[in-house]
Amino acid sequence: MLCGGTLHFNTNKISNINNYSLFSMWKLIGVFIMAEKNAIKLFKDNKIRTFWDENEEEWYFSIIDVVGVLSESKNPSTYWRVLKNRLKEEGNETVTNCNRLKMPAADGKMRLTDVASTKQLLRLIQSVPSPRAEPFKRWLAEVGKERLDEIADPELTIERAMNTYKAKGYSDDWINQRLKSIEIRKELTDEWHRCDVNEGIEYAILTNEITNAWSDMDTKQYKKFKGLKKENLRDNMSNLELILTMLGEASTTEISKNVSPKGFEESKDIAQRGGKVAGNARKNIEKESGRPVITRRNAKTPELLDDRS
Repeated sequence: MLCGGTLHFNTNKISNINNYSLFSMWKLIGVFIMAEKNAIKLFKDNKIRTFWDENEEEWYFSIIDVVGVLSESKNPSTYWRVLKNRLKEEGNETVTNCNRLKMPAADGKMRLTDVASTKQLLRLIQSVPSPRAEPFKRWLAEVGKERLDEIADPELTIERAMNTYKAKGYSDDWINQRLKSIEIRKELTDEWHRCDVNEGIEYAILTNEITNAWSDMDTKQYKKFKGLKKENLRDNMSNLELILTMLGEASTTEISKNVSPKGFEESKDIAQRGGKVAGNARKNIEKESGRPVITRRNAKTPELLDDRS
């Protein structure tokens, strides 16, 4: 994991250098809204040091900073040290798995400090006995309840997805395409499971092969092209991009059903072939329309993802 650089700031101005990033915390409900790379995060009127790991595609937060804000302790370093020891004694794996990174200290020097990923941070917040942590805890409890409800009634997942997309400003046409893409994706992963492909990294590699075959970019390059980090790539695709993604995955599913590959390596060839079907379609569309299919447009302006302009 690479880190480094310096950051200089006062109470009124923040200048951004190297890998530190500007964040906003929305309504204290634990939703981390990503902004431009290379700065520092504001949590109300407090500064939270952050780091973006490009290889892992993960944000890391300074635990001392977050704990200091939530606990309102005058000595957050001591508060975290005591809390960390207690959590270790309780066998809390989150503490054991915490990383340490060099981040700019108050004196301007780069010093090692404990950091946590978003997932680790949300778990740690539950251990902070403070009124300021309560909104997070209530939100986490609500998320857990919703997940249990969705397990009992899967239709709720679709309803919540539709409501979320509508609230973000997506059109009904786009939402229908997105939900259809989820269905086609499920058919593809079911087929990979049948062919003894291992879920996780192998699914990700095969998905990357399909994406690269139709778009001439791997998933990481595609996200970078659209200015994305942790955001879901498909939630930032236009209607036409979604259609070609679906064509690549549906083609891969059909070819796989016909060929019945054994395991990952044989399925990799099928993924390339399926993606190529969509790639040829993209090139034909671009030739006939005279403009590129792949766009830099993203969910910051969801109304522009409808391919109407």
